[in-house]
Amino acid sequence: MRPVVWRPAVEPSPAEQAVIRAVRRARLFVFLREHRHELFDEEFQAELAKTYVDSPKGQPPVPPARLALATILQAYTGVSDDEVIEATVMDRRWQLALDCLDAGQPPFSKGTLVGFRQRLIRQNLDRALVERTVALAAATKGFGARALRAALDSSPLWGAGKVEDTINLVGHALRRALGVIAVSQGWGQAAGTAVVAAQAGVPQLAASSLKAALDRDWDDPAARDDALAQVLGFLDRVEAFVAGYAGEQTAAAAVATARQVRDQDVDLTGPAPALRQGVAKDRRISVEDGQMRHGRKSRSHRCHRRGPGRRRQDAGRAAHRPGLPVLVPGPRPRRRPGHLLQGVAGPQRLGPVRQGPVHPRLRRRAADLPGRGGHALRAGQDRALPESHLCGLSAAGTLHH
Repeated sequence: MRPVVWRPAVEPSPAEQAVIRAVRRARLFVFLREHRHELFDEEFQAELAKTYVDSPKGQPPVPPARLALATILQAYTGVSDDEVIEATVMDRRWQLALDCLDAGQPPFSKGTLVGFRQRLIRQNLDRALVERTVALAAATKGFGARALRAALDSSPLWGAGKVEDTINLVGHALRRALGVIAVSQGWGQAAGTAVVAAQAGVPQLAASSLKAALDRDWDDPAARDDALAQVLGFLDRVEAFVAGYAGEQTAAAAVATARQVRDQDVDLTGPAPALRQGVAKDRRISVEDGQMRHGRKSRSHRCHRRGPGRRRQDAGRAAHRPGLPVLVPGPRPRRRPGHLLQGVAGPQRLGPVRQGPVHPRLRRRAADLPGRGGHALRAGQDRALPESHLCGLSAAGTLHH
């Protein structure tokens, strides 16, 4: 059955108003509570519902909009899946946003959250969700759009579009094809993939790690070539198996992706298949994101996620968010005052700390300069040169004889 439309209350209740007044720093929870009905209108909820297969079996799915809202909060706060489930019961801010205030049980399970995120990424709706959230923040001025984009773009949650090597790429595509067949047969995608993989004669593809299932010495070139030949044999078996399901276009597309990876990465002209030398033009590096290339999707759209350094550039002076690491500028090279004293006769020593205005070029942080007797100064204390050493300093701040 299809997921139901989520229609939480628009106006906050007295209990919710008390929570809103108590929230001081993590204002994203308040922003999403106040604008969730705009973020998840019925049109977008219908688009999210298409990620689920209409099946008479199983329990009614949790509203995708609620799971999408939890995904946004998880990406922003950087917590794990287990911590999300715990927060829906223990944290009133999460309960405020997810419409489950004072709930004694989580509104969804960990498996439901993980499965929804995989569907979201598979249909490229993760980007739509991020863009809608950032656009709403910018339009309503209810939250910093730049800081929000920096946090969401740098989240490790969006990892299904990851770059993989040839063997993992082929295995990923074939596992996806088998998962589609499993769902069409009424199985769950996780448990059903193992059943369908056994039917196709490729049980290794149901393992969480294909390379672990192949059990090879990956440092041995001969073992790697043998594993590659075995994986290409899996491709032939799955292709023949999927051909018996003529109506499953998604499964056929996944098999076509595996063939594309084989054609671009594998040299089949020799006595045994071997990896090509070099990188093919427009080489596909991700199963989930067909447009992803090495570093870019197009001339103007980079495909890599932003790391902490890029996040610092994009967010500017954004306020620190609870639960996230404080971003501080990286270390700068130490500068010694000796280069300012070139041309001054005799060895120079630093005198005692003096008061009064001193030229800024002659002031240094305590971490760079020793104190009396070789001991470092206290944190934040500056050292100034004595007046006897300022005789050669002109008004322009340069030293002369």
